[in-house]
Amino acid sequence: MEQNLERLQKVIAQSGYTSRRKAEQLIVEGKVKVNGKLVKELGTKVGPNDKIEVNGVPLEKEVPVYFMLYKPRGIISSVKDEKNRKVVTDLLPEVEERIFPIGRLDYDTSGLLLLTNDGEFAQMLMHPKHKMDKVYVAKIKGIPSKEELKKLRSGITSNGEKLKALRYRVLSTDTKKNKMIMELTLHEGKNRQIRRMFDALGYPVEKLKREKYGFLTVEGMNPGDYRELTPYEVKQLKLLAQKNVE
Repeated sequence: MEQNLERLQKVIAQSGYTSRRKAEQLIVEGKVKVNGKLVKELGTKVGPNDKIEVNGVPLEKEVPVYFMLYKPRGIISSVKDEKNRKVVTDLLPEVEERIFPIGRLDYDTSGLLLLTNDGEFAQMLMHPKHKMDKVYVAKIKGIPSKEELKKLRSGITSNGEKLKALRYRVLSTDTKKNKMIMELTLHEGKNRQIRRMFDALGYPVEKLKREKYGFLTVEGMNPGDYRELTPYEVKQLKLLAQKNVE
């Protein structure tokens, strides 16, 4: 019987209600009940038949789902927007589960975005310690020198924050149009990180696209397309994330 028990915060996260970290906060704040009783201990374990309430609302245990979306430019990476702009979940109208994006892509950035209702899975992929490669292609106005480009790896300070790329390579240079196209690999995804790095160098990014997330790519997809990940892909993402911290 014991083997069917799981930590309360994990069950809340897996339901798609929120992330595991936020679930822990809700428990400590006394906003979670199990079988009608207030629970504030993070070590609490629950079984499949226990009734959980968060903020007075019964927790619905959804089956975990996992999607990849080719996000177009001009879409907000959120489930709602206070300005009523279009959000990524609007592009998946047939999905009934309460999915949310794993991390984000800026409004003006296109490319591969993962969505799920599995908070535990999302937390695993987003945490920098799991070192998930995220590969971007950027179109730059201007042609930085080799010495300037080396700063992308050594680190560039922007608003008191040090930003750097794991790897980069120049894909093409057009001296007539004064443009450069580059591929950059990041582990972290700080707010507008690539744009801020190139702004600091004096070469604004005109176009930015995330082409890969781990081993997944948008190859063969068009902006706005989405598909469900296969069970094998989900398993491989979990294994990759776990391997990176061993």
